[in-house]
Amino acid sequence: MNTNNSVLNTRSLLSTAKTFPHSIELLGRVFLVAMYLISGLGKLSAYDQTAGYMEAYGLPSVLLPLVIGFEILASIAIIIGWKVREVSFLLAGFTLVSALVFHTDFADQMQMVMFLKNLSIAGAFLLLFVNGPGKFSLDARKKSL
Repeated sequence: MNTNNSVLNTRSLLSTAKTFPHSIELLGRVFLVAMYLISGLGKLSAYDQTAGYMEAYGLPSVLLPLVIGFEILASIAIIIGWKVREVSFLLAGFTLVSALVFHTDFADQMQMVMFLKNLSIAGAFLLLFVNGPGKFSLDARKKSL
């Protein structure tokens, strides 16, 4: 048995074990905001339909550009790990308001599921707010400088 290879393999394994949780945090951030990024981009191609949907729920369509910008920019901020605590808190609020405006017809089981989905996502954003973005983020890099 070659001890040099054994030592190298052990170091490689330890390095991977230390990096793995940070990679999972990054992946979790990407998964958490993927829906918002895709939704924001999708609203651009279905602008009139989305404006009509908002108006049907009593919201002025003039808010739509703000919603689109917020969904896209907030998603990018979370992915790259910039101002994660602040943006997570705002996304939690945005998600709760969306649930209360669009998904309160609890007689419709799908609407109840959508409401509970929004609550779950808001909870994940609150956890991100409390725990921060992790090592693979601009926020962590800024702290280390």
